[in-house]
Amino acid sequence: MFIDVAKIYVKGGKGGDGAVAFRREKYEPSGGPAGGDGGHGGSVILKVDEGIKTLMDFRYKKHYKAENGENGKSKNQYGKKGKDLILRVPPGTLVKDADTEVILADLTEKEQEFIVAKGGRGGKGNSKFATATRQAPRFAEAGEKGEERWIILELKLLADVGLVGFPNVGKSTLLSSVTSAKPKIANYHFTTLKPNLGVVELGDGQSYVIADIPGLIEGAHAGVGLGHEFLRHVERTRLLLHVIDVSGIEGRDPVEDFHKINEEIKQYNSKLAERPQIIVANKMDLPTSQEGLNKLKEELGNEYEIHEISAATGKGLDELKYIVWNKLDELGEPEPLIEESEEIKVYEHKNKDRQEVIIRKEGDKFIVEGYPIEKLINSTNFEDLDSFRYFQKVIRKRGIVEELKKLGVQDGDIVNMCGFEFEFLD
Repeated sequence: MFIDVAKIYVKGGKGGDGAVAFRREKYEPSGGPAGGDGGHGGSVILKVDEGIKTLMDFRYKKHYKAENGENGKSKNQYGKKGKDLILRVPPGTLVKDADTEVILADLTEKEQEFIVAKGGRGGKGNSKFATATRQAPRFAEAGEKGEERWIILELKLLADVGLVGFPNVGKSTLLSSVTSAKPKIANYHFTTLKPNLGVVELGDGQSYVIADIPGLIEGAHAGVGLGHEFLRHVERTRLLLHVIDVSGIEGRDPVEDFHKINEEIKQYNSKLAERPQIIVANKMDLPTSQEGLNKLKEELGNEYEIHEISAATGKGLDELKYIVWNKLDELGEPEPLIEESEEIKVYEHKNKDRQEVIIRKEGDKFIVEGYPIEKLINSTNFEDLDSFRYFQKVIRKRGIVEELKKLGVQDGDIVNMCGFEFEFLD
């Protein structure tokens, strides 16, 4: 198992501002208010896509923002809603808030969706503020900001492709040649003591995970050497690449090696032995390899695909990458080898309180902060008496005036609200 992690910033679109407009028809030059509401901002949505296997795309782009809502229009026309931004993630993606590390969602099911940053609500147009005593309001409501946060996407990768074969046949060299993985490579047995994983990228969002699994020896099914550790990793793969040294420089017989490895896999789990295999004839750059290749083809060529490569020189590697991709595309999810009763966890998350208002005193000034106040100020036309009265009504209704009095505010004191300074008059 391998943990693939990406940290990204997501932001919902801002809601459109409500419009200030009045009816101006031929026979009603001084008609009533007709400003439409702003459209809601688009949301950033994570969606499970079974065709995606890694979080590789999120390594290159870190910031994602949904479309803003359109501002309201005259004649009571609403602004258009901003488009949602759909980010496609592999099944098995865990979503965390980067600041709190709270788990927001566990995305496991096909087509499952999660709104990770909700778009802001559109502001009301001036027609919504008309009353019996305020028949021509010259103010409208600003649209809300969209939610924004840094999140961590965490994917527990189970390799799509497992490299199997005896130690020192070139599996680590092959992995390092087709991926950016940097496994330890040396000319002795059991260099690989734990699985090395890498991602093979083909472009256009096409990628898969390949694992160089610890070397196998006879007796592995009984736990000899690294046997059980090796086989536990192999059992989750969808396709096996059976790497064989056909050069014979160590005095090994390629056909005999193939059967020995498969016998160990069969002894461990008979279903595992039924996994599709592609034989990779390695070390074709050596002069003694052709004889071993001919023997492989003669004995196994009718039953298995055999591809010639040289991991050391790169011969045949590009072709092999696409052959594996096409084969994976044909295969569905593998049948479970063992029954697992893993508990499915469901997480609930409450977004940060966007209604919080902070009121404090600093020296001889009184400070009022918070998104609701910022939104109210942006919606207020301070040159219009009705709009200013509405502003005063809201701050009294929210208890802000009462809180300021508790802090000792007096007539003539300066109150700073989100960068705007007002003189307090009760």
